[in-house]
Amino acid sequence: MDLDALYLEHVADLERRFARVLEEQGWDAVVLESGSLAKKSRFDDQYWPLRPCPHFQHWLPLAEPECALVVRPGKKTTLLRATEQGFWEKLPPPPTLAFEKVFDVVRVSSASTPEARGYAGGGRVAWVGEQRESPAELVKALDALRTTKTPYEVACIAEANRIARTGHEALRDAFRAGDASELDLHLLFLKATRQDDWETPYKNIVALGENAATLHHVAYGRVARGRAAESLLVDAAATCRGYCGDVTRTWVKGTGAAADAFGRLVAAADAMQQRLCAAVRVGMPYEQLHDESHRQVGEILRELGVVEATVEEAVTTGVTRAFYPHGLGHSLGLQTHDVGCGLRAPRAENPFLRNTTDVAPGQVFTIEPGIYFIESLLAPLRAKPEGKIVDWKTVDALAPLGGVRIEDDVLVQPGAAAGVRNITREQLGF
Repeated sequence: MDLDALYLEHVADLERRFARVLEEQGWDAVVLESGSLAKKSRFDDQYWPLRPCPHFQHWLPLAEPECALVVRPGKKTTLLRATEQGFWEKLPPPPTLAFEKVFDVVRVSSASTPEARGYAGGGRVAWVGEQRESPAELVKALDALRTTKTPYEVACIAEANRIARTGHEALRDAFRAGDASELDLHLLFLKATRQDDWETPYKNIVALGENAATLHHVAYGRVARGRAAESLLVDAAATCRGYCGDVTRTWVKGTGAAADAFGRLVAAADAMQQRLCAAVRVGMPYEQLHDESHRQVGEILRELGVVEATVEEAVTTGVTRAFYPHGLGHSLGLQTHDVGCGLRAPRAENPFLRNTTDVAPGQVFTIEPGIYFIESLLAPLRAKPEGKIVDWKTVDALAPLGGVRIEDDVLVQPGAAAGVRNITREQLGF
């Protein structure tokens, strides 16, 4: 796989698409800023590593502050690359210099200086970045552009998933082989994937037992736990040239009725997740797939004896939402929770659904249903009339194992009946 060759095609595609958007919105050029370093807090003088503005990073994998890209339809794109001035830290080299083949590269003290402004030329020039007020309609259009991935972008996301495989395999094997703390497992993931913490697309979620009921559990336990029944939920991935993977797997070990029942829950959730992936079709509203995921969660809860009612009753009374409160998935790309597929609000009963688009070829998004035992959501349900359809003894038996989530990254294939390419299963094999 020649990522640099794909990258050159990617830039040519962006030039055509940006030219169309700028013409539609009446702009002669756009300046895309990389961003500035941000202090960790207003009380100290240390800075976070730069997460570049995604509109800038869409064009090149350069994580350097105070840079900008000047895009002018019909003219060669200019990269304003800031001259390094600091001596406290040294920036890591970019993963490729292929951008030097397609851009005019100019060294400037900072892309925000008057000197840099001259490269944008005359006419109507839009500036997009974090340091100034960007044109809202233009930003919205550029966000929407990122939802349709080029072969280069798909290859980067696939490579991020391939790297993530080594981490998931290492944690699965360590969990099955013995007792390791959450911190041990987190550090093992970084070692296996050869990433520093800041290079990961998001803070690793490594949750043992009841901690899996905290959807973004990152307060890692430091002590190994030797319990008769134990679960492990790992939501962790890698990046490639700025593009994110987003992968979740859940495992269980041990003996006894709770371990056996939770094992059936994990198997059922995994099967459900694969059915939902297979159900994706071009043109369908993603929210429709989310609604179907609640119907299937209701079926699983009924089959496991957690709910003693029909699937329809479990869904319409809102009971499934107490066990599955988040959205089915989100757009994926340069941001883990990319924004281009969430340009309209979901229905009121789906407040956390981040993908509300109609499914279209070239989109990459996650499909990540889950079933959890979250006390802050279940406690109010116990006191409500609809709580009577829940078998609370079964809930109490499973609650120490927290919950299950299975997540894959999928690419929508062209054609109304083509379905998806499951990038994660293709790279992980499980």
